[in-house]
Amino acid sequence: MPISKILATPLDNHGVYSCPVCRVGKISSMPLMEAMSCDFCQEIFTVNLEQQQIKLPSRQPPLIWRWTGFNWTEAQLEGVELGWGYGLAAIAFILLPTTLIGVTAYYFPPTANAPITWIPYIWTGLTFSSHLAIIIWVIIEIYQIPVAAYLRAITRWRSGLIR
Repeated sequence: MPISKILATPLDNHGVYSCPVCRVGKISSMPLMEAMSCDFCQEIFTVNLEQQQIKLPSRQPPLIWRWTGFNWTEAQLEGVELGWGYGLAAIAFILLPTTLIGVTAYYFPPTANAPITWIPYIWTGLTFSSHLAIIIWVIIEIYQIPVAAYLRAITRWRSGLIR
């Protein structure tokens, strides 16, 4: 059942909203500035009230979130559109080399008396994990996910410095 638009609240400079970056903290307006900041991850956002969106200007290209009245939409890169072709290429980048090495190891197995018969299996697993790690790294670089800042904030939260 769709949520009623009557209950939706517009984006306001004086409101408090969940942080779209860390999804833990709350963003609120900064005094004497036309910006908002998160109390958990310390990110600063510029606000566009007419388009009901906030922008993370600390990275290039900036990430933009639109306010739906209830929550934030997915992050979008300003001026960049990533289509399904990129996802298909990422899946192919992970699966094709792994399949090639796995099929080669299956059709040309080492001799049964060799002491290192496990190497083709390890090599296939390493191929898969390294290509997957490359794709994850590229996603983190494109969307500039603040992994280090997030881990620091969690450490501060666990030690009791943030409430």
